Amino acid sequence: MRIYITLLCLFITTITFAQRPESKTVTISGKIVEKGSDLPLEYATVVIIDRNDKIITGGITDTKGYYSIEIASGVYTVQYEFISYKTVKMNNQKLFKDKTLPTIALELDADSLDEVVIRAETTEVQVRLDKKIYNIGKDLTSGGATVSDALNNVPSVTVDVDGTINLRGNENVRILINGKPSAIAGFGSTDALRQLPAESIERVEVITSPSARYDAEGTAGILNIILKKEKTIGLNGSVATSFNYPLGSGITTNINVRTEKFNIFNTTGLRYSDAPGNAFFDNNYFSRTEIDEETGETIIIEPTFNRTTEEREYERLRKGFNTNLGMEYFLTKESSLTATGFLRLGDNNTTTTNTTNDFAPSNTLQFNRVRIEDEDEEDTSYQFSLNYENNLNKNGEKLTIDLQYEKDDETESSLINEQNTFPEVINLLGEKIIAIEDNKEYLAQADYVLPIGENAQFEVGYRGKFDKSITDYTLLEENLAGGFDRNDSISNVFTYNEDTNAFYTQYGNKFGKFSFLLGLRLENTQLKGNSTGEDVATEDDFSINFKNDYTELFPTVNLVYEIGERENVTLGYNRRINRPRHWFINPFPSRSSEANIFQGNPGLNPAFASAFDLGYLKRWKKLTLTSSIYYQYETDAFARVKEDTGETTSNGIPIIRTIPINLSTNQRYGFEAGIMYNPAKWLRLNGSFNIYKFETEGVFNDVDYGTDDTSWFSRFNAKVILPYKVEWQTSGMYRGPRNDSQTESKGMFMMNLALSKDIINDNATVAFNVRDLLNTRKRQSFTQTETFTSDSEFQWRERQFTLSFTYRFNQKKERNRGSRNGGGDEGEDFGG
Repeated sequence: MRIYITLLCLFITTITFAQRPESKTVTISGKIVEKGSDLPLEYATVVIIDRNDKIITGGITDTKGYYSIEIASGVYTVQYEFISYKTVKMNNQKLFKDKTLPTIALELDADSLDEVVIRAETTEVQVRLDKKIYNIGKDLTSGGATVSDALNNVPSVTVDVDGTINLRGNENVRILINGKPSAIAGFGSTDALRQLPAESIERVEVITSPSARYDAEGTAGILNIILKKEKTIGLNGSVATSFNYPLGSGITTNINVRTEKFNIFNTTGLRYSDAPGNAFFDNNYFSRTEIDEETGETIIIEPTFNRTTEEREYERLRKGFNTNLGMEYFLTKESSLTATGFLRLGDNNTTTTNTTNDFAPSNTLQFNRVRIEDEDEEDTSYQFSLNYENNLNKNGEKLTIDLQYEKDDETESSLINEQNTFPEVINLLGEKIIAIEDNKEYLAQADYVLPIGENAQFEVGYRGKFDKSITDYTLLEENLAGGFDRNDSISNVFTYNEDTNAFYTQYGNKFGKFSFLLGLRLENTQLKGNSTGEDVATEDDFSINFKNDYTELFPTVNLVYEIGERENVTLGYNRRINRPRHWFINPFPSRSSEANIFQGNPGLNPAFASAFDLGYLKRWKKLTLTSSIYYQYETDAFARVKEDTGETTSNGIPIIRTIPINLSTNQRYGFEAGIMYNPAKWLRLNGSFNIYKFETEGVFNDVDYGTDDTSWFSRFNAKVILPYKVEWQTSGMYRGPRNDSQTESKGMFMMNLALSKDIINDNATVAFNVRDLLNTRKRQSFTQTETFTSDSEFQWRERQFTLSFTYRFNQKKERNRGSRNGGGDEGEDFGG
């Protein structure tokens, strides 16, 4: 409707000015916000009406709620309109010179809410030049869930059973919190996201073609998680509680106090869970050949056992506390200072019972043993950040400065006891593993935005990130006297420093229906690693101490063509980098069991990728379609490969090593599409589909790890409003089979079911959901090499039932205000 009013305004303006005598032209400007929240209203309409009730001209607000209109001097009525909001009029405005009118606050029109769907009932997509924004909305299945669970509902994203997050099937994705790397998301690991409540999320930005404003890290792209920060005046908030089976419970509070001068916000959560899991491995071993160093002859070595099965049962006890407290102080109407502190405490225990059967070549049982690993983990993370924001003028000129410090201390201690139970009972020597990690990160960032003319925008900025991690790994082995001796061949202290300095600039403009955003980012990275240990014996060409320094340019191009008001085409190009994590380059092996070790590779180089993305968006009255065709070419891509070390355990089991390597190239081609369809007020449907093909090439230790494969994944969500305002939601996700050079992974299906009902005058909600209804979320894979095969099944968490209750005070049910709702360091959206 507003586009027609605008066109009518422009048409009448042209006719009027053509027929009237020349008069003085003045400019009126101002801002439109939402009443109660003071959030700017984007695309609100301003109409200028003369004394004869005739529309003279008009305009539309920008993304910040500002407008500027040129008119002939005179006396007018100024009318403010926005869909589903009450119209406001300012009568008899004497406009004989340039004038800034008072800020107008529009109030929601309750009578029109039944006609316009604005509540965040389901995930909604918004397209910007460099990203897609998915508002998590009122997802019933996320009640009592974690951030990791909620990400599984975001199109283009899949979360593996072990918590690995993939974007378009690629796990090299960068996780940001409010636009910055953060201890909230963990230091290079996604485990922290399993401890954060989903209720803390406002929205998720899927950035598959990041602009120069963002870190170049992450060849798959970026997931930017924006946390809630209420902007309603006064005291408001919510309390959410949940109870799970298998045993678990949680409580999350969101409290906000806002006045004209400050805004205090806090999210605090407590979680407890006792979640079982299981895994099964069926390993077969074959003869291998070696060259005798003295004679040069080929020797055939037969395995002690030709088959070993492992059945693992996990009991995971998780106790966690997290709180995020911040205060935003409004220095002036244009500037603010925000200080935020975050604390996460974790006290976890995992008991793994591993029952192993060893079979002789005749497939007769030779040994049975039980290995029990009791692991305690204590984790303390905290973060302090300071943000200064100054809107230098009403045209959008803006300066932002961020400072951030974060620290994470994690101690893992494991006691491993093992016992042979067949053919006779023998207590084997035990082990103790102690791993202490200390991570620190400093961040400094400055961004400056300068509008140029009506549509152009120039931006420049700097980001410095300085990381240091120290890992103290100790392996103690039990001796015959009952004491423990330190294994100096594996015990080590690894210190890793990664310092990155980045400068960027970008320029955007809009010409009619065409918008573009061009950027260039310069990043210098300095890596330094130092390992200390004794009696280290290795045949690999690894350097215990290393340094690496490289400077790279990362160009970005983002284009948008608006076919119509509800239809556009986007094209993006960007160059990205994937730096190895510290555990990927630690040359000392760590082990999950006596026969399985992981060893880092200090010779691992960063991977670089060039990505292209062609997107299409079309909106109808009840239907929205998004689609993309994408291509990525990556050099020195990472891959984890398994190989037989040639060594055996004390029981004669071959020791298998997993090591990360650089492949020469990795190419990905893909297509994705998403549909949101609301055929009736009581029914809402959405679904997405992604299919991709990848080709890799690379050789390591004379073994060719090249492969090519096609895989796909799809999800579907349906929400039905039943009588008595009961809401029913069903969601399903299927990930197709996928293969790499060594491993074939089977397809996986998961279904969730939820019911909810608003009570206490819609101030509270009670909900019940079942995650993984059919108990099918299991990773099943088959790995094959020349000397062994491994058939495995792994289930991190079994089917879970959750009953949740949420109470809101001085706060209506969450409304979908798009990008205007919530804080976060998103930078400036340009065009689109």
